[in-house]
Amino acid sequence: VQVVESGGGLVQPGESLTLSCVASGFSVDYYAIGWFRQAPGKEREGVSCITSEEGSEYYIESVKGRFTISRDSAKNTVYLQMTSLKPEDTAVYYCASPTTSFKPERTLCGSTWYPNEYDVWGQGTQVTVSS
Repeated sequence: VQVVESGGGLVQPGESLTLSCVASGFSVDYYAIGWFRQAPGKEREGVSCITSEEGSEYYIESVKGRFTISRDSAKNTVYLQMTSLKPEDTAVYYCASPTTSFKPERTLCGSTWYPNEYDVWGQGTQVTVSS
C-alpha cells in the first residue's frame, strides 16, 4: 500500500503546475485522498482533499479558486492542478490516504482534515515558486 507523488518543480509566480499522486495496493475510489504541504519552519497543513464515493472536494481558503483536485479511477491517480501560483505556495507537497481509519469519512475529509488522521504517505514533491 503506497502513494507516489510527482510533478513538482520550479516555476515563476503566476504559472501553473499539476501534481500527480499514484496509488498502489488500494483504490482511490474507496478511500479519501488528501494533499498536504509543508514549508520550511512550518507545520504540515492540509491543502485539499477528495472523498471516496461522492468525490466531494475541499480546499483551504488560501488556494480556493486556484487549485483543483481531481481523480482518475482508471489510472488510480489523484491530481492537484495548481494555477496562479504564489511564492507562499512554496513547500514540499505530499499526498496521503487514511486507509486504516475507522472514523467517518466526513471527519477525514470535510470542512477540516488533519495529517495525523492519514497513515499512507508519499515521499513528497518540491514546489518552488520564485522569480
